[in-house]
Amino acid sequence: MGKTKKALITGITGQDGSYLAELLLDKGYEVHGLVRRSSTFGTERIEHLYQDPHKKGARLFLHYGDLTDGAGLRQVLTACKPDEVYNLAAQSHVRVSFDQPVYSAQVDAVGTLRLLEAMRDLDLKMKFYQASSSEMFGKVLETPQTETTPFYPRSPYGCAKVFSYWQTVNHREAYGMFACNGILFNHESPRRGETFVTRKITRAATRIKEGLQDKLFLGNLDSKRDWGFAGDYVEAMWLMLQQDEPDDYVVATGETHSVREFLDEVFGRLDMDWNKYVEIDPRYFRPTEVDLLLGDASKAREKLGWQPKVDLKELAGMMVEHDWTLAREERVLEDHRAKNGS
Repeated sequence: MGKTKKALITGITGQDGSYLAELLLDKGYEVHGLVRRSSTFGTERIEHLYQDPHKKGARLFLHYGDLTDGAGLRQVLTACKPDEVYNLAAQSHVRVSFDQPVYSAQVDAVGTLRLLEAMRDLDLKMKFYQASSSEMFGKVLETPQTETTPFYPRSPYGCAKVFSYWQTVNHREAYGMFACNGILFNHESPRRGETFVTRKITRAATRIKEGLQDKLFLGNLDSKRDWGFAGDYVEAMWLMLQQDEPDDYVVATGETHSVREFLDEVFGRLDMDWNKYVEIDPRYFRPTEVDLLLGDASKAREKLGWQPKVDLKELAGMMVEHDWTLAREERVLEDHRAKNGS
């Protein structure tokens, strides 16, 4: 019987981290996750992985740590000695990065360098995956975007991700590290944070359907994105680290849709006209906007054998179904409170 592979996931409590942890546990890995200390638990997305202590839970271990703490990263790497490291941790909200540009750079840019340097110093022959982003393309210079499309970031988040991308390439070329960039286009799921536009829409639409709220406030409805399913995209991350040679790959569906189209799909599933409920709020516009993102994942298809399985209609349906269940549960609770005068 072969040696059990070990993986360390930074950002394990996020959307991608939870799906990746599931995938790796199903493949027999021992999975270690980096979590930040907080006064509230943020482990909702991975709690189901602890349910069977004899199967999955026994191979899932969490460590306190932060990408701003280089010494702490070395301690965690030394303790778990992973074969693969997936760097998914980030201040990941583009709009928030305009309000917190320095913090976003500390975590999303310098944090990656701290992790790469910790790995290099320990010399444990680990494979490294860096979560790069389509936001690096920003004000796109060609459509669709490929691995050779020049970057033109339009946010502090995008700028930080460009720094991390090139540090990953440089550590691969200068130090011989097995380091890959996955340039992932937008990917969503029922586990997406509620401040991101797709989940914000599905949460609001289902709550409006149940009479729990009246309006949905959004920014630019004309932004176009290449939206895929997070569960599909984490498989591409894993495949990158199973190759003989490290490389960088665009991961995308190759289709682009506007926020308006997503509204049509979501509200249509609930037999509602979104025009009656959506209002534009200038606070949600970015100081510099990214208008169109469309990825060409030909390289990932050819070299990794990867392709997306879930299209936008299926994705919207999955998210609506999940959030409608939440809204119905909330409605039952509200009715109970009203009935009992509490």
